[in-house]
Parts: sequence; structure tokens; C-alpha cells
Amino acid sequence: MATVTAAGTRRDRSTPAPTPPRPRRRLAPRAYYWFVWPAVIAFAAFHTLPVIIGIFFSFTNYAGYGAWDFVGIANYVNIFRDDRILQAYGFSFLFAIVATVLTNAFSLAIALGLNAKIRARNFWRGVYFVPYILAVLVVGYVFQFLFSNSLPKILSGIPLFADNILTNPDWAWTAIVVLAVWQACAFAIIIYLAGLQTIPADIYEAAAIDGATPARQFRSITFPLISAFFTINVVLSLKGFLQVFDPIIALTNGGPGTSTESVTLLIFRGGFTGGEFAYQTANAVFFFIVITIVSLLQFRVLQRREADF
Repeated sequence: MATVTAAGTRRDRSTPAPTPPRPRRRLAPRAYYWFVWPAVIAFAAFHTLPVIIGIFFSFTNYAGYGAWDFVGIANYVNIFRDDRILQAYGFSFLFAIVATVLTNAFSLAIALGLNAKIRARNFWRGVYFVPYILAVLVVGYVFQFLFSNSLPKILSGIPLFADNILTNPDWAWTAIVVLAVWQACAFAIIIYLAGLQTIPADIYEAAAIDGATPARQFRSITFPLISAFFTINVVLSLKGFLQVFDPIIALTNGGPGTSTESVTLLIFRGGFTGGEFAYQTANAVFFFIVITIVSLLQFRVLQRREADF
């Protein structure tokens, strides 16, 4: 005897009904935690917990050893009274601003050249990326030899370079800028190249037909379309240069005197070898707040400029 199914077809009762497909068994949600929790625990143990401990000790007079007492916000107040710390902040910001401007100017110019139709383009892209993979200290000692030995011999006729520029308290910081910019350009070039390759070639062809010069194409097409990449580079560059440490260690070690002593170098020296653990920890916390505020202001200003384009 036949029956009518819901779909309107006839089926014999003796024929067994087809079994519906079994739902695929999903992985239990708890299984995902086995992948997440190890990373969370490691991050908390080696990053979050030390930060909390550091903030705690910034309200004490702990020297890195022995007993300690709470001093409240005295360490933070003394930061604004310490001429050495204020000088270090001034040097760090001067260095960071100059290095950021030079890095982005050179990187954008080089990226435009590497994005053009030139011979061995991939080879030159690799060459310009090499400085990023080299150890800063090793390269720094090479630059130290150049500034202290080679340049005084080659440029002996120029008073500034006749002697070792690294011993000049007024100009030693420029040598650090040269090293830092030379290495930082490699990463910035990659970001600018990524942005330039997102621009369709048809736009340039249409602009050329309309009679737009290369300079006009850069102002009206290239820079507005890579403004987001410009924002990323500027923010990362300024943040990184404010925390400059390795180039200074390799070239001047903070000298002559304290003329090239950055905030990070001062925190390292005072906190680990100067018996100022709590004081420099407070300085580190304050420096973190300063960098955060500067980065947020950069994002706000530059993103408004992106909207104007």
C-alpha cells in the first residue's frame, strides 16, 4: 500500500523511510580555551604582572634591594624637579621629531622610486630592506668607527668633521639620527610600497591624459590615497624614536656627559645600576603615559587630515 509523503510523492509502506543526515558534531567550545589560555597566561606572567608590580613599587622608595616604604606620589612629583630627567625628555622629543620627519621623507621618496618601472626592481627592494634585519648594536659599532675614524680623515677640511663628531656635545645627536633613520627607513619603505600598490594605474593614465604633471599627480592622487599608510608610519616612527636606546648605546653611550641621554637610557641606568629602582619606575610609568597621549593625538590629527582628503 502506498502513502503520500509531505512532498506530494507516493511511497510504498514497505520501503523504509530515509534517515535524515546526522548533524555534524561540533567541537566543544571548551576545546578552544586550550589554545587561548596558554598565550593569555604567558602574556599575563611576563607582561601584565611585571607592569602591575612596577606601578606598585613606583609609589615606594625601593632602591632595588633592601627595605622600602611607601612615599605616595613623591617620585612622580620629583620627576618635574629633576633637571636631568627634563633634559632627557627634551633630547628624546627633539631626536624623535627630527628622525620621524627625515625617515618619512626619505622613505616615501625611495618607495616612489622602487614602485616605478625600473630594472631589477625586486632586487633593489631587497637591498633597501636589509638594514631592518641587521642587529642595531653591530651596525652601531660600524657607524661609530666611521664617525670617529673614517670621516675625520675624509672630511678633514670641514671643521665640524675634522674631529670626532661623537665627542661634540652639540652635534653628537646628529650621528645618532643618521644611524636611526638609516635603519628605520627599511620598514617604512615597505609600508609605503604596500600603499602605493593599492593605487590603480588607470588613475595615473587618466591624469596624464588630462595634462597633470608628476608633481600634481603626487599632490592630488598619490599622497591622498596613501594617507592612511602615512599615518601608520608617522605614529610608529615617533613612538619608536621616543624610546631610542640601542643607537645611543652603540655610538655615544649617552655622552659626551649627558648630552645624548634619552629617557629610556636614563631609566635603565638609574633603575638597574643607580639604586633608583622605584624612582625610575615612576619615570617609566610617566613616560608610558606620555607616549600613549602623543600617539592618540597623532591618530586624531592625522585621521582628521585623511578625512579632508
